[in-house]
Amino acid sequence: GAPPELRAPSATPTRAATPTAAGPTGTASAPPTTVPTGPPVGGVTATADPGLVATACRNGPTGQRVVQLLRGRAGVLPDNVRVRVRTGPLCAADWQYTVVEVTGHEELQVVTRGRPAGPELVTAGTDVCTVEVRATGPAGIRTLACDAGPVVGPGA
Repeated sequence: GAPPELRAPSATPTRAATPTAAGPTGTASAPPTTVPTGPPVGGVTATADPGLVATACRNGPTGQRVVQLLRGRAGVLPDNVRVRVRTGPLCAADWQYTVVEVTGHEELQVVTRGRPAGPELVTAGTDVCTVEVRATGPAGIRTLACDAGPVVGPGA
């Protein structure tokens, strides 16, 4: 039928009314309203994509593990430079994003992927929006690595 505001005026109230006359039930009331339940139109219920948004990693890796990776085999950071994890690690699917402050140098953005206990370095630098990150990284990591632009640190 037509919505209540388009119907012709009638004697039936459209809202809960105050009692007018005591009848068999004692009070007048508005007709019950039903709310549809069940799946949305199309029958598909959306599920959250684990790579859509990057959030704090619950199961690792830790910031310390990312720094160890940068100092170790990757050879990105020498042992004698001081570092502090400023952001992250943030996880989206099995990828991680971390920002590391390096004393006397520009901040480094770090993108890793894989198991929390043994992440693999994808890229590190002031601009980590590489072809691999753009092509295969989850949306949450691409947003952090590519949409924010390169990090500009002291002396830049």
